[in-house]
Amino acid sequence: MQIQRFEFNLFGENTYVIYDAESLEAAVIDPGMSDAQEVNKLSGYIKGHSLKLKYILLTHAHIDHTFGIDALRVMYPDVPVVGHKADLPLAANRVQQAKMFHLPINVTPLEMDRFVDDKSILTLGKEEIKVISTPGHSPGGVCYYIPSAGMVITGDTLFAGSIGRVDLPGGNGTALLNSVRNKLMSLPPSTIVYPGHGPATTISREEHTNPFLR
Repeated sequence: MQIQRFEFNLFGENTYVIYDAESLEAAVIDPGMSDAQEVNKLSGYIKGHSLKLKYILLTHAHIDHTFGIDALRVMYPDVPVVGHKADLPLAANRVQQAKMFHLPINVTPLEMDRFVDDKSILTLGKEEIKVISTPGHSPGGVCYYIPSAGMVITGDTLFAGSIGRVDLPGGNGTALLNSVRNKLMSLPPSTIVYPGHGPATTISREEHTNPFLR
């Protein structure tokens, strides 16, 4: 599995493109593009690598991770937006989210086309993506784990040296720590962690150095 990271919008959000090198089937994870330049950067990468977009995957429905949904819907109308059902209230309230951060932008409620949970397995070519439900930062937070590549995309659940904030609507500190300790820390230590903000890390590094897990 190949992965490309883009840093978008004023929140410094990480948007990822993952794809199977053989079939060129691809997914965009957390499209955070907030202007035409960022949209063109992402779409140019997809077109330049002749990728076949199969999914738009959400780790959660906070606005900084969904800015680019509308643009992708226009460019790829048949590609489903995939996320956890528990984040539907957040998805429906993107206007309120924008107001909370005093963002002078026009957004619409977000609709998901397909729901995933802990039992879900997605595919890109022959590659499997296992969904890990990790509530806490938001009620419907999920991570996408690719065992064959030894990597997990964690959204705002786990960062290098930190964990997600829980002071936004739907946040739950106890649930978040349970998700990180009982689910993510059970992954192989060498697993590379690609978070929703900031640099990549590994499960081993966070297990031994993350102050929130001590």
